[in-house]
Amino acid sequence: MKYRRLGTTDLKVSVVGVGTWQFGGDWGKDFKQAEVDAILTQAKDLGINLIDTAECYGPDHLSESFIGDFLARNNRHDWVLASKFGHHWHTKWSNAWSVDDVRQQLEESLRALKTDYIDLYQFHSGSDEDFDNDDLWTMLDKQLQAGKIRNLGISIGSNKNIHQTAQATKRNAKAIQVVYNRLDQAPEAEVFPSCIEQDLGVLARVPLASGFLSGKYKPGVKFEDKVRKRREQADIDEQLKVVEQIKQTEVPEGVEMAQWALAWCLQNPAVTCVIPGCKSPEQVIANAKAAELDIVAEDHRLAW
Repeated sequence: MKYRRLGTTDLKVSVVGVGTWQFGGDWGKDFKQAEVDAILTQAKDLGINLIDTAECYGPDHLSESFIGDFLARNNRHDWVLASKFGHHWHTKWSNAWSVDDVRQQLEESLRALKTDYIDLYQFHSGSDEDFDNDDLWTMLDKQLQAGKIRNLGISIGSNKNIHQTAQATKRNAKAIQVVYNRLDQAPEAEVFPSCIEQDLGVLARVPLASGFLSGKYKPGVKFEDKVRKRREQADIDEQLKVVEQIKQTEVPEGVEMAQWALAWCLQNPAVTCVIPGCKSPEQVIANAKAAELDIVAEDHRLAW
């Protein structure tokens, strides 16, 4: 495993992390604690040290609760724990952006995670109006001083949101989380240059494009999970046609497409870490191999 400094924090994070939205049940599988334990144990064995979660990944902090149960039986200090705030999910998702709501979310996340601090606490895909609430950031700064939060971050909802990205340093945020993958390169235009200028860490979420870049799916596939089934079938098929072309023209022979896709993200100098989801220890092993691949960008082509 390889490690990179996360912005101006004192954290060194593995270039491949573990995304945990799937633990909440939205991706076609309901998890049990033993399955989560197996995934996180495999990650630890491979040198992965970053876990990314959120209060709304599953009802009543479900993803955080699975992680917290694991951490209670393992060494919490071995991990860089990233979570997010701004939403609730009980019977459905709802926004919760008031100062009191976010303060309560933090306490609930700490209880669910069975920890007294969160390494990176991220503003989660809120509007610019919610972001511009000075009282919210004042309260979060007090939580930093109290030691309940070690660092602040911003998970931008739009890949082009330069408003929030450009104000990161002003808000004492040290990292940006953004969707970035071979199919969606929008952050390269404005977001990444701003991150480099401010020396912000970058967590690339959805690096496999919701599984499209795993190489497992062909046009015509019908997704049954809650997230991907919302998309129009014509859009899915068109994206998968592009993936087929990429696989034939860009992925070197003998290299798994998923590993190539993760390594493709990591070759961008702005990116600190990719956080793919994984449903099994085997997928953790496959994702981790991306750290072994060296990619050199030459005129936007990839050479190995």
